[in-house]
Amino acid sequence: METLKYKIIKSVEQYNDYCDVLENLVAEEDINTLDEIELLTLLIEKWDKENNTFNDADPIVLLKTLMSDHNLKAQDLVNILELSKGTVSKILNYQKGLSKNTIRKLSCYFKVSQEAFNRPYKLISEKNRTLETPVL
Repeated sequence: METLKYKIIKSVEQYNDYCDVLENLVAEEDINTLDEIELLTLLIEKWDKENNTFNDADPIVLLKTLMSDHNLKAQDLVNILELSKGTVSKILNYQKGLSKNTIRKLSCYFKVSQEAFNRPYKLISEKNRTLETPVL
C-alpha cells in the first residue's frame, strides 16, 4: 500500500515544511504539479484558518510581521505591490489605507486570506500628527 505524500498538518514544523515545498513548486511553474500545488494550498489554508490569529492583528502589524518573516524591506513591497516608495512608506506609517488592489496583492504574495488585511485600523491624519495627546 502506498503512503500519502501529504497529510493533514498537525505541527508548526510540518506547516513550515509544506510552505517551503509549495513555494518551490510555484517557483518551478511546472504544469504537471498543479494538483500538488492545489492540495498543499488547501492543507496550508486549513491550518491557517484553524491556528492563526490574523483576525486579531492590525493589518499593518500583520504586514510588518510577514515582511520580517520573509526578510522583506519596504523597497521589496514597492516591487511586489507596484506602488511608489512614498505610498509604501505612507501605508507602513499609518498615513494611507490599503486599497482593494493592494490587499489582493498582499494576500496572493503572502498566501493569506484577504480578510487578514481587510480590517479596519486607525490612520494617522496629517492634521493630527503634530497634536499632542492630552494629559489626563
